[in-house]
Amino acid sequence: MGRRLGQHFLNRKSTLNHIAEAACPEGSSGERTPLVIEIGAGRGALTECLLERADKVVAIELDPVLVQYLRQKFRDALDAGRLILVESDILKADLGAWGPAVIAGNLPYYITSPILERIFAAGASCKRAVILVQAEVATRIVAQPGSRDYGYLSVLVQVQARAERLFEVPRAAFRPPPKVDSAVVCLEPGNPAKDLRIEDLPSFLKFAGHCFRYKRKTLRNNLAGLYDRLTVESLVGPKDRAEALSVAELARLFQALTTRQSVVYPT
Repeated sequence: MGRRLGQHFLNRKSTLNHIAEAACPEGSSGERTPLVIEIGAGRGALTECLLERADKVVAIELDPVLVQYLRQKFRDALDAGRLILVESDILKADLGAWGPAVIAGNLPYYITSPILERIFAAGASCKRAVILVQAEVATRIVAQPGSRDYGYLSVLVQVQARAERLFEVPRAAFRPPPKVDSAVVCLEPGNPAKDLRIEDLPSFLKFAGHCFRYKRKTLRNNLAGLYDRLTVESLVGPKDRAEALSVAELARLFQALTTRQSVVYPT
């Protein structure tokens, strides 16, 4: 079966088992995870490992050729109702449609951020997400203020979950090997936005996006035109940059600006 849709298939068994164990830690004590949703089933290598530790797996795959292959490979699991195969674009799938579930998968590098947004859109239905991403993206997801990797993606994730980088996956673990290394990240459910008293999360994320729009520019420059200049200058120093502010500090700045005046974000 040839490579399609720019896919790189993870085929190192030890790594696949490690991902499945992280997604379904209950299996270590003999229990089984009730439900796992797999993003991008590919040739079913991870699907197989997940079925060993979960009662049911919902595998989402876009490529119709791979879907047909999976139907043949997992015929028994499909007949038994332990596997549900969904031929769909992950960016159109409702990950909360099957109820509370663990989410796992190898995220296509070119659409990682939109998939993360779909995962967060599942809300309380996502019990835990264990995802394989480009190593550079994993670094950005868990980055802390003051580092060169800290940016909008860090805020997007950390305002909605607790993120932990679990382990590295070298490019040699894939066929064909990609040009970059990968890493596995675990996103634990929580409500950091509520703890930070962010009542309008979409508006806060738009605000954060503007703060990080041009990393070389100061916050005053990035927020120019969105708020009254004197209001911004009363709250932000002339050399302050977004990458120096924690998520909590960005939340406080957002609250201070929005309570002093209304803002209309450009489309």
